[in-house]
Amino acid sequence: MNLELWLAFVATYTVISLIPGPSVLMVTGQALSHGGKAAFLCILGELVGGIVLVGLSFLGAGAILAASAFLFQIVKWAGVFYMAYLGYCQIVKARRDDVDGLQKVHAEVGAASAWAGFFTAILNPKAIIFYVAFLSQFLDPNANIFTQFFIVLITSTVIVGVVLSGYAILAVQARRTFQSARARRCFGYSGGGFLIGGSLFMATTR
Repeated sequence: MNLELWLAFVATYTVISLIPGPSVLMVTGQALSHGGKAAFLCILGELVGGIVLVGLSFLGAGAILAASAFLFQIVKWAGVFYMAYLGYCQIVKARRDDVDGLQKVHAEVGAASAWAGFFTAILNPKAIIFYVAFLSQFLDPNANIFTQFFIVLITSTVIVGVVLSGYAILAVQARRTFQSARARRCFGYSGGGFLIGGSLFMATTR
């Protein structure tokens, strides 16, 4: 991958990453519901999941999903129901938690947030197929494929991390502006709504 191809990849992938999708909705939901720590642990999970997806795409998983409509639907709907379930749980917590209980809840969501980000990433079959179709446009068939793989992997991970961090910071700042119990509960509802919205996005896009 020469410099010209790499710069084209960076520009194109950055624009695509800025478009809100399931990952953005998941991170924003975590930030609104649980704060900055949960959001950035969620981003960490998303990045690990993204690394797995890029690896799977290079191993041919994307071609398998593209060829098997049944397998594609299984993975897709597993992701849809997972995000919807997380959204429902968040709304239920927002209704039940009082102000004193919120700090305890925040201390318990770290690992759950990381896993939520990870599963949101890997349970999106369209992402795997996208990587296969998209990345192939920026690979030089005459260059070392493994070297290009690591370049793409590192570059895409950095871009996604920066973009998701930007969304998380904006959501956390909005959350910090309002500190009342009522506002916190509203943010809990909003976070759950973002997750359910992400599940609907996954369900309705082809």
